[in-house]
Amino acid sequence: MLRRLTPVLLTLVVVALGITALAARPDNGTPGRSADFVVLAGVPGLRWDDVDPQTTPTLWRMAEQGSIGSLSARSAHRPTCPVDGWLTLGAGNFAAWNGSRQQGGCPPAGVTVEQPDGIGANLPDQESVVQYNQERLSWGTMPGSLSESVRCSVAVGPGAAVAAARPFGRVDRYEPILPADPAKLLGSCVLSIVDLGSVDGEDPASRAAQARQADAQLARVLAARPPRSLVLVAGISDTDLPSRLHVAIADGPGWGRGWLTSPSTAREGYLQLVDLAPTALAALGRPMPERLFLGRPAVSVGGRPADLRTAIDQPADADREAAAQRRVAGWFFALLAVAQVALAVAVLPLLRRARRHAGPHGPEPVSRRVVAAVELLLIAAALAVPAALLADAVPWWHGDHAGWWFAVVTALLIVGGTAAVRFTPGHDRTLGPLGAVAGLATLVVGADVLTGSRLQFNGVVGYSALEGGRYAGLGTVGLGVFIAGSLLSGGWLAQQVRRAWRPMVMVAVGGAAVVVVGSPYFGSDSIGAIALTAGLSIAAAICSGGWLTVSRLAWATMAGLAVTIGFAVVDLRRPAAERGSLGRFLAALGDGTGGLTMHRSSTSNIETLINSPLTILALAGAALVWFALLQPWGGLMRLFGIYPTIRAAMAGTGVAAAIGGVLGGSALDVAGAAGALVVPMAALASMRVLDHS
Repeated sequence: MLRRLTPVLLTLVVVALGITALAARPDNGTPGRSADFVVLAGVPGLRWDDVDPQTTPTLWRMAEQGSIGSLSARSAHRPTCPVDGWLTLGAGNFAAWNGSRQQGGCPPAGVTVEQPDGIGANLPDQESVVQYNQERLSWGTMPGSLSESVRCSVAVGPGAAVAAARPFGRVDRYEPILPADPAKLLGSCVLSIVDLGSVDGEDPASRAAQARQADAQLARVLAARPPRSLVLVAGISDTDLPSRLHVAIADGPGWGRGWLTSPSTAREGYLQLVDLAPTALAALGRPMPERLFLGRPAVSVGGRPADLRTAIDQPADADREAAAQRRVAGWFFALLAVAQVALAVAVLPLLRRARRHAGPHGPEPVSRRVVAAVELLLIAAALAVPAALLADAVPWWHGDHAGWWFAVVTALLIVGGTAAVRFTPGHDRTLGPLGAVAGLATLVVGADVLTGSRLQFNGVVGYSALEGGRYAGLGTVGLGVFIAGSLLSGGWLAQQVRRAWRPMVMVAVGGAAVVVVGSPYFGSDSIGAIALTAGLSIAAAICSGGWLTVSRLAWATMAGLAVTIGFAVVDLRRPAAERGSLGRFLAALGDGTGGLTMHRSSTSNIETLINSPLTILALAGAALVWFALLQPWGGLMRLFGIYPTIRAAMAGTGVAAAIGGVLGGSALDVAGAAGALVVPMAALASMRVLDHS
């Protein structure tokens, strides 16, 4: 009886570990009131490579004494056009201006601003803009939420009028240009929004001239700023394609010489456009409209280099890396999908002829050299994603031909990893390459997560700050590889011990992986941790042999539900600003906005399913497994019979990848990343088990 309950008891230990990891959430502190006035100055298109002491001396001095960061100017439309950026700034949530747009373009420039009384202004289009955001978009955005949270606000310039307009279109105080002496205007309301002009184009001389003009306007604002005021300067939108990271500077009491960061990014030196509105209200000590704001108040943290040039080089370099990552990631995954499909086709005849036949009438066996070469190619294919992750440790994006440099570095790492696996002791055993590849992949992804996910951030197989979906922790591709690697490693290790100890080994390895994925210090992915727990429960239930009976499935399901409920309870007890994705979703269900979240998730699943090359990897891998490896001649059924822990690990990987992808809004991306590791190793092990039969 105790032996039967062992997997269940051990899985409950995993539940406790996962919830404990979630409970120890990092705390950056809740910002309190720090200013009597806030001035938000926007410069669409302003990037860190536009800032230097000669061209923009005011920005330079402000950055020297204030806190700086990289701003992800994401809105409800991509790219974020200037009018979208201003609207998002004033809404505290992803917003977009209505109107006709060309594919990937922006609506016609120009916003109608009426001044009927010479004091304030009206935006006649605001009603249709509010209706468009409320009824046509899935974010539940209310334009003008920032202005509605204060008694009065000031806008200078047409862009600022878009940000400062209340939901019914009224701007409390408005000037089309900055007055000769703006001190009285900026001191008339606690919140002022100023349009400093834009910086566009790629010509260095033109950008420098536009940045110089914006800097001169900023100098006048700073000279007239009210006492005890916070001034935020931000490049609030893109002005050209592709999207880039932009400038964010905060100068005021409590914002000296640090990095800007926000709970919405959980990474020092990064914040989102939607964070600016709650930051302004937090500095003024005003309550937040929680259901309307998606952003979170930014804070200033230490650790910034004393030399400003050194400090600015970091966000500027991150911008270059993110831009290069977007160009390279598409063709990398496309080539990986093509290579793995071609390799799957090449493996089919080898599987047909791998089994040794008695008598003279069997097919001619394949040359050992050919088999060895195909095995090396399978190992290389399985190591492609971990190698691409490691490639970001080298600054390949600095070169003129960044894509080629990335390809060279990745190829060298694949060759090195393949050689390491080839010469690992035990390579000639059936499961030798599988265990080595799984362990290496787990080590690479796990080490990156434990050290701050620096390789995944803006990495080719990671996530980009330009996309605005994730800034820290474990990304979609990393989650797939880590799920597959950790469960296969657990299965390989469990196969080395006696049957009675196998569930313990599987749960020990998988439990550590759950902590890494779910802990906000590391992976910060509660949905991924729940998915991995579900897969681990299945794996632990069947790793000692036998079928997945109703009782085993029931216990595994109960364990998965237990960790889900545990994560939910702990996450919901946190302040709204500190909740993870699961807690935010459940809170949305409670306040009636859960439908918008579900709509966004389903839309994301559909778009990812159609557009992602990882979908091809997932479908091709599933086809190879179902139509070849699981056939009587395919060898995988024999492998599962001889090595039940590998069957358990692969079954758990499939369950975890499917749950993690669907609930996380990434469709088959998690499964595709996991399949890129699992399927080549399954094919290699199947060939070997047939050859050894």
